[in-house]
Amino acid sequence: VMFNGLCLKGFWLYSVCAMRDTILNSHLAAAHGLSDEQKEFQKMAFDFAAHEMSPHMAEWDEKEIFPVETMRKAAQLGFGGIYVQPEVGGSGLSRLDTSVIFEALSTGCVSTTAYISIHNMCNWMIDTFGNTEQREKFCPELCTMDKFASYCLTEPGSGSDAASLLTTAKLEGHHYILNGSKAFISGGGDTDVYIVMCRTGGKGPKGISCVVVEKDTPGLSFGKKEKKVGWNSQPTRAVILEDCHVPVTNRLGQEGQGFNIAMRGLNGGRINIASCSLGAAHACVQLARDHLLVRKQFGEALSNNQFLQFKLAEMATKLVASRLLLREAAVALQESRSDAVSLCSMAKLFVTDECFNICNQALQMHGGYGYLKDYAVQQFVRDIRVHQILEGTNEVMRMIIARSLLSESG
Repeated sequence: VMFNGLCLKGFWLYSVCAMRDTILNSHLAAAHGLSDEQKEFQKMAFDFAAHEMSPHMAEWDEKEIFPVETMRKAAQLGFGGIYVQPEVGGSGLSRLDTSVIFEALSTGCVSTTAYISIHNMCNWMIDTFGNTEQREKFCPELCTMDKFASYCLTEPGSGSDAASLLTTAKLEGHHYILNGSKAFISGGGDTDVYIVMCRTGGKGPKGISCVVVEKDTPGLSFGKKEKKVGWNSQPTRAVILEDCHVPVTNRLGQEGQGFNIAMRGLNGGRINIASCSLGAAHACVQLARDHLLVRKQFGEALSNNQFLQFKLAEMATKLVASRLLLREAAVALQESRSDAVSLCSMAKLFVTDECFNICNQALQMHGGYGYLKDYAVQQFVRDIRVHQILEGTNEVMRMIIARSLLSESG
């Protein structure tokens, strides 16, 4: 069955099995307000997460495995280019559809889903800002995940102040000569296509352009694999550019358009990464509920403790509130509304903060067991902590929201 180009096709003590079996009980809440079509691919994503991701989530984390074959299976379902146009192999779905899918996938493995979301953002950037030749060259293999993509904006000296980046691209004949380095690049060294923001002009955002650097390009190398608290199923390395020759034909858009391209990508990226946090919180509410039902202290189940009942109620309420805000922001972005940037920032701020709190509270409810790697809840906590930092820190989100409010006339 086809839906808009989307093809439907241990026991960590009790954590993984509980997540797999009881996550179904919350599908109605997650599906509220969705069309029948959206419910179908949401179910497909939940099923994929339960059967292809969650049984391996702990191993991928512990052994730092980049699960290429699993992601290619996801791509067979249309998840390699969810909001890329169908003529280049994408599924052609909306931002809301994308959020629904990433929430569901993240119940199986946040780290892997987060990489898939970054890959999708890169694919969309080529599809949206590339010319016909570029789209036909790169997008089909990115949609099938025969090739993987990385987003390269952050530098050692420019994180939140992205417009101050120092990587240069000097034009010589039909090539740009790139020099500089990028930091904290998801997939770095293991991926095939690098979307690199570089300086072709003067200082500030208007001097930045965007080029596609392909793996094995002379002058492209990588730093050591970083040791991280979470996100261990995706490698993170510095990307190093030393007299790296990139054809002018690999530039996306016009010279000086790169910062705009980067920010346009990040608006969607913020929705995507917040959706990954939402999926983690979704799973953790289920895990906490199940633990309260089976764990006994002082002669009765923890579920009979009113304090814990109230905590669980607060967690569920914040989960639903996060989902509603996130989906409103996704619709605003899809419709190119004037409040889209502000809403995306609000959603990223609120959802990543609140969902981390939900997961952390779920860990607390597990007591000492929650601190053991035999229990999935601790991995959700570790994996989503970074969501408050990347795709624009939550402090920067506050700046964007305040700036929008203070610039309104009347």
